[in-house]
Amino acid sequence: MSGLTVNRLLSDKYDVKVFERESVPGGLIRCKNVENSLFHICGGHVFNTNRADVMSFFEQVFNLERDFIKTERNSTVFFENGEVTNPERHSMFVHRTSWVDGVPYPIENHVYMLKKELQDAFIADLLKMQRSYHRRQPQNFEEFLRWNFGTTLYNLYFKPYNEKIWHRNLKKISIDWLQGKLPMPSCGQMLYNNFNHIKESDVVHDQFWYEREGGSQYLADKLAENADIQYNTDISLIERTKNGWKINDENFDLVVFCGNIKDIVNVLKIKDVEPFANDIEHLESHGTTSVFCEIDRNPYSWIYLPSDKYLAHRIICTGNFSAQNNRMKRLSATVEFTDYISQDDILANLSRMPLNPHYITHEYTKYTYPIQSSNTRAMISALKDTLAKKNFFMTGRFADWEYYNMDAAMGAAKDMVERFDI
Repeated sequence: MSGLTVNRLLSDKYDVKVFERESVPGGLIRCKNVENSLFHICGGHVFNTNRADVMSFFEQVFNLERDFIKTERNSTVFFENGEVTNPERHSMFVHRTSWVDGVPYPIENHVYMLKKELQDAFIADLLKMQRSYHRRQPQNFEEFLRWNFGTTLYNLYFKPYNEKIWHRNLKKISIDWLQGKLPMPSCGQMLYNNFNHIKESDVVHDQFWYEREGGSQYLADKLAENADIQYNTDISLIERTKNGWKINDENFDLVVFCGNIKDIVNVLKIKDVEPFANDIEHLESHGTTSVFCEIDRNPYSWIYLPSDKYLAHRIICTGNFSAQNNRMKRLSATVEFTDYISQDDILANLSRMPLNPHYITHEYTKYTYPIQSSNTRAMISALKDTLAKKNFFMTGRFADWEYYNMDAAMGAAKDMVERFDI
């Protein structure tokens, strides 16, 4: 998405050539047709943005009324331990002998649906948090979650769910990446939302645009129209020349790198990179095993899974996003696991999960979630400033080592073009 956006932004001013490692455009937003249904090979990408300039760019490229569906997000948290006892429960499914109760997302708006003991503990947490309002700012992800949502919700949902995703102690995770990723309601807002049964408020993707056909692959294909793209191309060396850069024996005035910053050290053989090599080498990330399944029909878009009975942390019900996505008797969906998991382990986990998932196929993607340390942003910013002086620029989820959604990737590309006046 970053490279395709840069191409669009610069093609009126420059002759732009795009080098693409894969046989099709899209990177993490690529999709496949499997058994006449759409498989997002990594995630379930939808479009939503709070940036007017990104929305304007999007509307210049795409016909929203003709080619997209505007959908309200309907997400839920599944529990399997009887936490949900309120008669106004949002949904209920039975799977073998376990009751699985759904509490709408975000959970902090729906504590009134939990059993009384949890409601009482949550209120006590809010009172304690209110009294401690002027304490120091959280220094890590664990403190952020516990101090903003209380110990009760932290232990019930935020801790087990995020430990599944991050595979590490949450105290070891920086909070720099968080802006815009999670709601940050006040104690008063959480109480108000529960009193008035407010479903969602200022949540990322509470409404989103989704393609009528082709899923996010349609976005990539449309952005790639009329672009000069060389597919199936690995770049092993980017050489500095007297007047610019050489890639695969072609000369260029400037380069915009949208790949993985970890490749920079080996690909870009110039002294300016050497001071950053050690920090780049130690950057950490997670991969994702995305499992395409057929599941029981349900009304949801995303289902979050804090249960310790299986390793999957999320089900994305992409069959509900568009009627064209789903040609199955039940419902097509993607079950997500953090990092690599073997097919045997996938099948064992699916057998313990709600909604009776039936395995169809899976894809493992090595780089999906960048992990930042306290100095990651400063280090990458310094590298980018250094290379920009030589007309070498960087943007993208793993070039910037940022947790970008599609709209954020587009916005970052626009910001880079404007900041460096490319």
